[in-house]
Amino acid sequence: MGQRTSTPFQRAIDVIEALPLEDQETLIDLVHRRLIECRRAEIARHAAETLQAVREGRAKYGTVEDLRHDLLAELFDPSAELRARLRTER
Repeated sequence: MGQRTSTPFQRAIDVIEALPLEDQETLIDLVHRRLIECRRAEIARHAAETLQAVREGRAKYGTVEDLRHDLLAELFDPSAELRARLRTER
């Protein structure tokens, strides 16, 4: 039989499977909580970027219909982005 390739991920799984079930559950809980914190940090970073864009006047405001119109215009007319920017600067 051929030799099985062992990736870092597979080695990690092997180590986790060797743990007692209670430790595996604790590890899952820990990883889940860390993922939640990473997502929260990402959301906070995006919020800060959005607030900065608003302060700098780079954010666009409008209705969903305005967004739809702008997206379709950009899709079918490359110069539409400039017109959309000019419209928001008025």
